[in-house]
Amino acid sequence: MPISIKKVYGSWQARVRWTDTNGKRHSKSKNGFKTKALARQWGNDLETKVNQGIDIKKEISFLNYYNQWVITYKEPKLSSKTLNRYTVVGNILQKHFKQTNIKNITRTMYQEFINSYGSNHAISSVKKLNSIIRSCVKSAILDDYLTKDFTQRVTLTADKSKTLEVQYPNVNEIKKILNQTINGMTDRRYTSRYMIITAIYTGMRKEEIQALTWNDIDFLHDTIKIDKAWRETKDKGESNSHFITHRFKPTKNKASIRQIKVNHKLIRILSRLKINATSNLVFMDQFGTIPTSGPLNDKLREIMSELNIKKENFHFHSLRHSHVALLLANGIDTYAISRRLGHNDITTTINTYAYLIDEYKNKSDKDILKALDF
Repeated sequence: MPISIKKVYGSWQARVRWTDTNGKRHSKSKNGFKTKALARQWGNDLETKVNQGIDIKKEISFLNYYNQWVITYKEPKLSSKTLNRYTVVGNILQKHFKQTNIKNITRTMYQEFINSYGSNHAISSVKKLNSIIRSCVKSAILDDYLTKDFTQRVTLTADKSKTLEVQYPNVNEIKKILNQTINGMTDRRYTSRYMIITAIYTGMRKEEIQALTWNDIDFLHDTIKIDKAWRETKDKGESNSHFITHRFKPTKNKASIRQIKVNHKLIRILSRLKINATSNLVFMDQFGTIPTSGPLNDKLREIMSELNIKKENFHFHSLRHSHVALLLANGIDTYAISRRLGHNDITTTINTYAYLIDEYKNKSDKDILKALDF
């Protein structure tokens, strides 16, 4: 595949000629290079793409490819709430990259984009943005629009002042919260308390707990089957007023479909709810509703206040972290915890609960040194 380099009107030109598998001849050139070396580099890059089977004639902006990718691969399977997040990312890309060709975006350009976005956003927002874009870029590589992943090994930067720091209770405090919640139950009307207890004992996500049916609980073998989640959306009626609709939705990922072993004490507690139950939904209250984040957080704060336990920004979902803390404190390995939580892989568990794992690793290290001190 010949590459010709020559000087044209004070700058350098590179031209590449090749013949495709069908015997058709092609030629592509580019002018305006300041040095011969830059022209040669462009020619070599083009030659590499042709040899790798990349269709160099395919041209598309990053924004247009992203929108096509969302419509083709994401829209058919995502909830409206999740799709809104993808729409927001598209707006961010439009503002920063405009109609920049996806092939022209370099790793440095993407790092600058992350730095700009992270300058006034929390690290959690930066991680979500980067995760969506990385998935899109990997798809662009498979579709032959790119040869390299420009999102690889970028540094995620963020505004620390925007990051919501959650204070977590220690193991003894978690046990106190659990006991106080149990002791405060007098009848089945206190549905929020039952859900808090279930979260501590199982580590299930809120929407997984909300979706539990009596068919999912095996009272004989002390297991809970998790194969669906609960969707709560606002819809517009004919009068244009909003109303809440509830329906089942798929779990967060395939790994979230699981069956977990639970404490028999939890099974006994849940059996109280089944007495005089009028719905197959475990946590449907007497008014035909299932507690949402607001009531659950209010009840949790009330219980913690009774115990004089003050933890900044601690909320219902934080009980999932508390469950992990209980397991780690009792020597349960990370892989088993990952399976129980329904994570896609152990990396997710390690990244999410790194602070807890490090805490108990230090404890384990001390135990190891003590065991070897003979």
